[in-house]
Amino acid sequence: MSMRVKNNIHWVGKIDWELRKFHGDEYSTHKGSSYNSYLVREQKVALIDTVWGPYAKEFVDRLAAEIDLKKIDYIIASHAESDHSGALPELMRHIPDTPIYCTKNGVKSLTGMYHKDWNFRTVKTGDKLSLGDKELVFVEAPMLHWPDSMFSYLTGDAVLFSNDAFGQHYASESMFNDLVDQAELFQECLKYYANILTPFSPMVIRKINEVLGFKLPLDMILTSHGIIWRDKPAQIVEKYLQWADNYQENQITILYDTMWNSTRVMAEEIAAGIGEVDTEVTVKLYNLAKTDKNDAITEVFKSKAVLVGSPTINNGILVSVAALLEEMKGLKFKNKKAAAFGSYGWSGESVKVIARHLTESGFLVGDEGLRLTWAPDGESRKACREYGRTFAKT
Repeated sequence: MSMRVKNNIHWVGKIDWELRKFHGDEYSTHKGSSYNSYLVREQKVALIDTVWGPYAKEFVDRLAAEIDLKKIDYIIASHAESDHSGALPELMRHIPDTPIYCTKNGVKSLTGMYHKDWNFRTVKTGDKLSLGDKELVFVEAPMLHWPDSMFSYLTGDAVLFSNDAFGQHYASESMFNDLVDQAELFQECLKYYANILTPFSPMVIRKINEVLGFKLPLDMILTSHGIIWRDKPAQIVEKYLQWADNYQENQITILYDTMWNSTRVMAEEIAAGIGEVDTEVTVKLYNLAKTDKNDAITEVFKSKAVLVGSPTINNGILVSVAALLEEMKGLKFKNKKAAAFGSYGWSGESVKVIARHLTESGFLVGDEGLRLTWAPDGESRKACREYGRTFAKT
């Protein structure tokens, strides 16, 4: 299947309807995804990226039905990660001398992954590749989200091939942003940013401002995953600038796991206390043993404050809570308040463990947290409500 995107640009990628986990088991893709590859046929022909390795033969066979492979003059490798480059080895078996344009770090990544001495041509920001009447202009975008990442801009058509930026894991037969459910689309975009790009937010702002400084016309943004932005493409750029600027909504998220429901009761009473003080704030509770971790992280990203709770087990905390705390440490959230809570029987270290992790992760932890012994009774429930009220006031 190919699809005309604009003029001589065709999408030749792969929609992966069945994908439910990505990056191994690190990212949930409830709505599938796509691996977007683009064929640009001007006087010269350029192929921009390929697809994930499991679909390599299918991709090359379909591409060969679309065009004589020997007529592809250039291959653009925007990013070496295998969901972008996985079909390169199969493609290069057919056209081994075709030059591959990528960044210097792209050469390192591609040779490190595939151990092939292909015909690499390194590019840097501002370099141009003539396709005849139009040119591809390259823009390095290191750490968005790999060191090798880059964008390509096609003059004449005013199209930005944005690599992983502005994309989302979202499978749809309607490949354009104006043809899909807007709530679903922006939720998947937010989830993608929160879980993948958050730690690189300062670089996101710098790179977007750099590209905007070129004052290039922008008619479409062609992403590497999910939906193509053809209707008001600047809207997703504006969202990225908002999300990268220590984004917060008026939300407090409570994350917990529980062994015999004591910590769950604490979470619910704390939430009730918050609601008594601040009727405008959105309070959300998630049991981490039953909640997708990427969905939970998306809620943390949106929040101005979080509370994390666990009972004590073997002087530590439950695995689901520990795993999420470790994940959040790498995301480097900024300017979010936090607190710890938990129940215990005879030792009670969980609250200190959680508070330490939150502090090390950059959260603003204002007190020692709340810990209670055994199952909360009437007085303990009141203490939880009071803690929620105090937390809301801060």
